[in-house]
Amino acid sequence: MTTGFFWDERCFWHGGGNYAGMLPVGGLVQPTNGGLPESPETKRRLKNLIEVTGLARDLVMRGAAPADTADLLRVHPAQYLDRFKALSDAGGGELGRRTPFGPGGYEIAALSAGLAKAALFTVLQGEMDNAYALSRPPGHHCLPDFPNGFCLLNNIGIAIEAARAAGLAQRFAVLDWDVHHGNGTEAVFYDRADVLTVSIHQDRNYPMDTGAFADRGTGAGAGCNLNIPLPPGTGHKGYLAAMDRLALPAIRAFVPDVLIIACGYDAAANDPLGRMLATADTFAQMTARVMELARDICRGRLVMVHEGGYSETYVPFCGHAVLQKMAGSAVHAPDPFVEVFPLRQPDAGFDAYLDLVIAGMAAHLGA
Repeated sequence: MTTGFFWDERCFWHGGGNYAGMLPVGGLVQPTNGGLPESPETKRRLKNLIEVTGLARDLVMRGAAPADTADLLRVHPAQYLDRFKALSDAGGGELGRRTPFGPGGYEIAALSAGLAKAALFTVLQGEMDNAYALSRPPGHHCLPDFPNGFCLLNNIGIAIEAARAAGLAQRFAVLDWDVHHGNGTEAVFYDRADVLTVSIHQDRNYPMDTGAFADRGTGAGAGCNLNIPLPPGTGHKGYLAAMDRLALPAIRAFVPDVLIIACGYDAAANDPLGRMLATADTFAQMTARVMELARDICRGRLVMVHEGGYSETYVPFCGHAVLQKMAGSAVHAPDPFVEVFPLRQPDAGFDAYLDLVIAGMAAHLGA
């Protein structure tokens, strides 16, 4: 098994401004130590952990060129890119909603998209079995002309359109398991029949007005978007049930040429921006499932693109569990919360309620 790991130190240098949690500092709100939750530390610590454990030796570690202007224009209109570049050159600022950046933000965002593009290309060209892009800033909230939720360019959308333009694939499936709805990727492909977008997320977390189960796509894309909004507290068993009964069957029926995961870790039990109680083992088991599905339907071609995840203590272990599965490695990083987080899982009553929620969605899809 050959697994690529695409990263660049410059992505850690993306600046997020003076925030207190999700809101700009103002009035009587004291800044938090880390400022914007989307800090470099979670991703830097993931890279550090795979080096310390030795897992990095089982990966092909690479950089990548930034996505070029032609790549960006396939997803984002020139007017938006021009505004972004001008503000970046002027020292930074904020274009949309919760998307602050500093000097050079445009170039760093293009590099982040370039990592996703390179990961996808190497898998589609048969150079690697699967690949992981440690992209920062993230991308799944960015609409073609409006950045939001820390996302400045739509990394996965840019990678898909570049691969299509290069003739490397025709049908793509994107499974987003970030705790927040993948509204940007949904918007890019909402009227397209050649890209299936599936988002498993905490219901009405962010954005609060998108991600409804009823939103299935429009025009040629009708039926090619699937939102799976889950209640807070879903937990390990609930996530696996949503995968097995909703997400994976939809992807299997679509039969893509490649499977791309918008890989956020903010559904983890101690994440400050989510309330979903997933564990490192949840992410490992979801990874095993998508790898098996990819082997069945698209020659094992699987790409992970890092999105959210804001716990500096736990994201590295969740990411390590995913990468260990992808690489088929024996190098293990013991979960430091393994004795605590299983005790915080939902009780039987909640599980029964969640079973009804998932069964209702499955029944509607089968109707």
